[in-house]
Amino acid sequence: MNAVAIYARYSSDQQRDASIEDQIRLCQERAAREGWRVRQCYTDHAISGASLIRPGVQALLQDAYAGQFGIILAESIDRLSRDQEDIAGIYKRLRFADVRLVTLSEGDVSELHVGLKGTMAALYLRDLADKTRRGLRGRVEAGKSGGGNSYGYDVVKQFNADGTPIRGDRTINENEAGIVRRIFDDYASGDSPRTIAARLNREKVPGPSGRGWGASTIHGHRERGIGILNNELYAGRIVWNRLRYIKDPSTGKRVSRINPVSEWINRPVPELRIIDDTLWDAARSRQVGLVSHRKSDRPDGFWDRRRPKTLFSGLLKCSCCGGGFVKVSQDRFGCATARNKGTCGNMLTIRRDAFEATILDGLQRHLMDPALCAIFAEEYTRHMNRLRIERSATRSAERGELSKIDLELDRVVQAIMDGVPGKRLAEKAAQLEGRKAELEKHLAAADDDSVLIHPNMANRYRDQVAALCAALTDDARRAEASELARGLVERVEFRPENGTLAIDLYGHLAGILNLASDNRKPAPDDRDGLRQIMLVAGIGFEPMTFRL
Repeated sequence: MNAVAIYARYSSDQQRDASIEDQIRLCQERAAREGWRVRQCYTDHAISGASLIRPGVQALLQDAYAGQFGIILAESIDRLSRDQEDIAGIYKRLRFADVRLVTLSEGDVSELHVGLKGTMAALYLRDLADKTRRGLRGRVEAGKSGGGNSYGYDVVKQFNADGTPIRGDRTINENEAGIVRRIFDDYASGDSPRTIAARLNREKVPGPSGRGWGASTIHGHRERGIGILNNELYAGRIVWNRLRYIKDPSTGKRVSRINPVSEWINRPVPELRIIDDTLWDAARSRQVGLVSHRKSDRPDGFWDRRRPKTLFSGLLKCSCCGGGFVKVSQDRFGCATARNKGTCGNMLTIRRDAFEATILDGLQRHLMDPALCAIFAEEYTRHMNRLRIERSATRSAERGELSKIDLELDRVVQAIMDGVPGKRLAEKAAQLEGRKAELEKHLAAADDDSVLIHPNMANRYRDQVAALCAALTDDARRAEASELARGLVERVEFRPENGTLAIDLYGHLAGILNLASDNRKPAPDDRDGLRQIMLVAGIGFEPMTFRL
C-alpha cells in the first residue's frame, strides 16, 4: 500500500503550532517525491513525548491496526515517543500490522534505529530534567521561589535590561495573608479544618483555586508539606526538594515521592513571613498531637493505610451538588462536599451494606424490566437498521469501484499485449493494485449484519446478574465479579427525600448489552456510534427510585 499517514508533535513552551505545520509540510514534500498518497495527518499539540497518553498517537496506532494506511511518516523517531519502552512497543505493533515506519531523519526505521535513538531520547530527557533542577536550585539558593506560587503571595513580574524575565520573586498579598493568619488562629484555637473551610465558604471567601475551600486544602499532608497549615513559606522559610515526581508507566500521570530529609534545601526568606513563630508552633503542636491521638486510638492502622475501594467507589454521587458520596465513618457514606466544604445541605448518611444490596437488587430486578426491554429493542433495532443501510450503501459503492478497477487492470494487460510501452502502464497498474488491495481489506473487515438484540434479553440479563451477585460472595471470583458489576453502572445518585436517602440508579448501556448477550466482543455502542447512550432504570426510561 502506498497510502501514508503523517504524524507531527511539539511539546515545549518554546515551540508553537507553526512547528506542527513545518513538520507536516516537510513530510508532505517527501511523500510527493516518493509517489505516496497522504491519507491523513495526526497531531499532538504541546504534549510531552515521554508518555503515550496522547490522543493523536493513539488514533494513529488504532487506524494503523485497522489497515487504513501502509506507511507512517514523521520528522524523526522522537516525535512518536522519547521513551525507550514506548518506541520499541510502537515499532513492534507496526511490524505486526505490516505498516512501515519512515522518518525524515532516519529513513526506514529498523531495530537498530529503535535501540540507538530510543536510548538517545531517554538520555536527552534525563539531561533536560537535571538541567532544569540545577536551574531551580540556583533560584532557591538566591532566596527565590523554585516554581509555582502559594496562596498569600503574588508573582513579581520584572525584566532584565535585555528583556529576559527575572523569575522566582514573590511579594505578600495582604488580603490573602489575612486569610492565612485567620486560618492559623482558628486552628490553634481548636477549630477543625472542616469547620474553618465551611465558615470561609459561607462568607464566600475565594479559595486558592478561585473556588470553594475544602478541609484538605487547609490540613493537607504534613510530611509532604502540602496544605495551608504545612507551608513553611508562611513562617519565612523556603523548603525545596521535599518531593520528587516520576511518571507512572501505566497511566502517564506524575506521582510524587518524598525525598530523604537530608536532600531538602532550606533557605530563610524573612521578607515573606506571614505567620510568627509562636502561632506557627502552636498550630504545628496541635496538628502533631491530633495525628498521634488518631494512631493510638486505632491499633489496626486505620489512619495509616490507604482505604480500600468499595464495590461502587467513584460511581456514587450526591444529587444535590454533584459531589462524590464517600466514606465518612467505618461503615457509612455521605456527601463529601457537605462535610468538607459546607456548601451542600445534604447531611444524610447511608450504610454501605444497605446501598450495595439495594443497587444489586435494582440491577437484577428493575433495570431490565421485560416491558421496557421490548420498547428498547424495537427502537434499538430501528437505529441499527438505519446504520446498516448506510454501511451497505458504502460497501456497494466500494464493490462498484472494485469492479471498475478490475476492468482497468484488464485494459492495462491488453495494452501491454498490444505493444504499448510498459513504464507508465506499470505505474498505473501498481496504483490500481494498491487501491484494489485497500478496498478488499476494508470489505473483508466490514461488520456482518447479525442480530445484536436477543429476543429474551431481559431474562438472560437477570440470570447473569444473579450469577454475578453469587460470585461476589466467593473469594476466588470476587475481584472479577466486582469489575463486571461496576461495568453495569454509569452512576448512582443519592437524593434526600422525607428525611431519608432515595437512590437513582443509572445503568451503562454497553455493559448491560454485553452481559445480556453473553458477548465478549466490543460493546455495540463502541462499534455503531452509540457511545453516549445510557439506559436509565425505571418506567419509560426515567430514573427509578429505590427508597431505603
